[in-house]
Amino acid sequence: MRQEQTALQAPLFSVGQDSHGNWVVQDQSGTRGGLFVDRLDALRYVRSENANCMNVYVAVGGIFELDMTRAGTSGQKSSSELHSARKVA
Repeated sequence: MRQEQTALQAPLFSVGQDSHGNWVVQDQSGTRGGLFVDRLDALRYVRSENANCMNVYVAVGGIFELDMTRAGTSGQKSSSELHSARKVA
């Protein structure tokens, strides 16, 4: 039962590949994740973040880019902030 409670409380991660072939991991809130060279490293990261529980990720088909714009305290950015970020990038 303890393992089931851990799985329910653990954040759900999405795992997929970006347009450059890197493996991307990102949690639902956008506050944790990263880019990895291969799938095994990406899954190791998910496992390490979830007390070795592997059934807390979703495999994403197609292109999955790391989205750092969701990270932050409010989780929401205004359209002007996003527009400014696009200009800089």
